[in-house]
Amino acid sequence: MRGIGTIVNVVAVLIGSCLGLCVKGGMKEKTQKILVQACGLATLFIGISGALEQMLVMDSEGIHAQGTLLLICSLVIGGFVGEALDIESRLDTLGERIRRIVKAKNDSRFVDGFVTSSLVICIGAMAVVGAVQDGLTGDCSMLLSKAVLDCIITLVFASSMGIGVLCSAVPLGIYQGAITLLAVFIAPYLTDTMIASLSMVGSVLIFGVGINLLWEKKLRVGNLLPALLVPIVYDLIMQMTR
Repeated sequence: MRGIGTIVNVVAVLIGSCLGLCVKGGMKEKTQKILVQACGLATLFIGISGALEQMLVMDSEGIHAQGTLLLICSLVIGGFVGEALDIESRLDTLGERIRRIVKAKNDSRFVDGFVTSSLVICIGAMAVVGAVQDGLTGDCSMLLSKAVLDCIITLVFASSMGIGVLCSAVPLGIYQGAITLLAVFIAPYLTDTMIASLSMVGSVLIFGVGINLLWEKKLRVGNLLPALLVPIVYDLIMQMTR
């Protein structure tokens, strides 16, 4: 059944978050802190590996990098648009509204948990490609694998950042669900090159999330989210000029 992958993914996030909330009360503050740092370190290397997988190419002349210019342009243009739209503040505002709805006014880390978890589980090629495969053929195997990863990630996040992580299931369901529904229409325009570029830029943004987890909030990753649109626009232009 089409869409089952996203449903399972959302349920996995809910389960992981609930398990994390259950163990939170029994953890010392220093234990929670080391868990956040562990997640930050893991997120850094997930981002690094994803970016290098797309950028490093081996040929007869050796190993060299590709896509550097596209990456720079994506981040610069995306940052400019994101700052103009003030996406980071809008995400924080959304987090605050959800915090009031779930009556978690005393949870100081609610917004951080909601925004950080939403960025980590929504950004990346697995979310896009998995949702497209699910929508087109009903093959949800990639999203099922992602669900396992997200369950573990949200468990650790929720154990240290609280109930805000649980609420990240909402944007995940909307994001992947929308891609699944639109898969029939966007699939003809999704090329291997576009997917690779999306994965590269998305992995760099995930790396930024890892930095924020390790060294508190240093990068406004939310304002860089429009960078994901640049590879799509670029690839569409290249297809039309061929």
